Amino acid sequence: MIAERIHALTSQLPQGVRLVAISKFHPAEAIAEAYAAGQRLFGESRVQELQAKHEALPKDIEWHFIGHLQTNKVKYIVPYVSLIHGIDSFRLLAEVDRQAERVGRTVGCLLQMHIAREETKFGFSFEECRQLLQEGEWRQLHHVRLCGMMGMATNTDNMQQVEEEFRSLATFFHEVKTTWFAADEAFCELSMGMSHDYPQAIAAGSTLIRVGTYIFGERNY
Repeated sequence: MIAERIHALTSQLPQGVRLVAISKFHPAEAIAEAYAAGQRLFGESRVQELQAKHEALPKDIEWHFIGHLQTNKVKYIVPYVSLIHGIDSFRLLAEVDRQAERVGRTVGCLLQMHIAREETKFGFSFEECRQLLQEGEWRQLHHVRLCGMMGMATNTDNMQQVEEEFRSLATFFHEVKTTWFAADEAFCELSMGMSHDYPQAIAAGSTLIRVGTYIFGERNY
């Protein structure tokens, strides 16, 4: 069933859109089934769980960290993580840089933007992000690579609202790209969309969709 869902989903993705299979709370066996179907890109939101799965599963898996990352946990994932979706403060970005330098890596990062009408979600406001980029301290960090932005829409059945939130982030992404990263080919990722709203995210310009429930079923908490 997992293989069938992987194939059904990836076959409909437009060129330039990649699937991050969100495997959090699901066992390594389920990930292995998706891997056997050709999926190589997986997302986890808990450091301890990611550690265990990284050790147990094939080493050509591209691991993305998608959850709220605490600075004291950064050191455990920087030796192998490919992309961190949830950079929500300069302090966190600086710690990723420090730990990546320690292990001789450069780690890809996405700036997490707060676009939902929910206070429980993390992320920069558009103005906070502009201020961070204008101040320019991030330019002194040589072991992180800013690759784009991530955002989560409001958890609502009002798909018009969801579409508006995705479009607002896409518009801001292009503003930032033009203003600060016009010559940087690495700044190209827009991570938006989950199981219930990925079609709207793709329509708005997402390049990375984060899908878990559709592939693996309900989570085993």
